[in-house]
Amino acid sequence: MRGFGELEAVIMQLVWDHGGPVTVRELFDELQRERTIAYTTVMSTMDNLHRKGWLERVKEGKAYRYAATASREEYSARLMREALADGGANTEAVLSHFVAAMDGEDSELLRAVVRRLGGQS
Repeated sequence: MRGFGELEAVIMQLVWDHGGPVTVRELFDELQRERTIAYTTVMSTMDNLHRKGWLERVKEGKAYRYAATASREEYSARLMREALADGGANTEAVLSHFVAAMDGEDSELLRAVVRRLGGQS
């Protein structure tokens, strides 16, 4: 897995923001307020995200309603797992750099998560 392309990322953010199934038309109308874009570009990008497993769709009349198959947080976690699983990377070194770059609030959140998960068997 790799990160989303630019338009894929914008579309996924909009889908997540909706919090429920959306049509190509709905997202196209939103995108058109910010940029010049073709309906078919939005449709093919959403179809690509569906084929990649990031969007699920259900037929509704002549159109599809699309919904995210994973949350923003799950997507970010997948990217982090991919970075750690990189065959050439030293996992300890990657984690050390990651933690060293955290601010105090994020560092405390990480400690709290580790404590919480450490209590589980």
